[in-house]
Amino acid sequence: MTLRLGDTAPDFTQESTAGTIHFHEWAGDSWVILFSHPKDFTPVCTTELGEVSRLKGEFDKRNAKAIGLSVDPIEDHHAWAGDIEDTQGHGLNFPLLADADRKVSDLYDMIHPNANDTLTVRSVFIIDPAKKVRLTLTYPASTGRNFDEILRVLDSLQLTDGYKVATPVNWNHGDRCIIVPAVSNDEAKTLFPEGWDEQRPYLRFVKQPGKK
Repeated sequence: MTLRLGDTAPDFTQESTAGTIHFHEWAGDSWVILFSHPKDFTPVCTTELGEVSRLKGEFDKRNAKAIGLSVDPIEDHHAWAGDIEDTQGHGLNFPLLADADRKVSDLYDMIHPNANDTLTVRSVFIIDPAKKVRLTLTYPASTGRNFDEILRVLDSLQLTDGYKVATPVNWNHGDRCIIVPAVSNDEAKTLFPEGWDEQRPYLRFVKQPGKK
């Protein structure tokens, strides 16, 4: 199964380091970052899980929950958690799914046979409170993810859901945005009363809405 943007994220029930997860119920009205790891007790994955644990406060501020996955059994996950805390300085503070039967991996197409026919690639899904898939990323096993980028995309999605703007190249929270082309100048005068910088009729920069 290939998931595309706008698809409903498949529901599942699976064991985790935080107990049994009924995914849609667990997600509730939060945004979710679901991400997979090739294998427990591996160096790149260890650094990633430590970083996500460190960023828990940032996810909380954005009404977002993180949940990881690998195809190793729950006993290995619990044993690995000690290594993560010892080496990264942050203990595991989010669920890590034990997908030994590959149920979730298959639902989310996390196993790519041309890369490895048994281990998951580094998949990332951002899922919104309506359980819709809003972002998909796939990294090779050798490359650790940039979670600052994942937070940046989450910021953009939450902003653009609330206002009729898009975010330009290399945008970060607080930077100016772009008025979407579907908004006429007459409508823009109401939505953005402070005005905008019109470089082309289709390229209108505006101060980030809602920023104090």
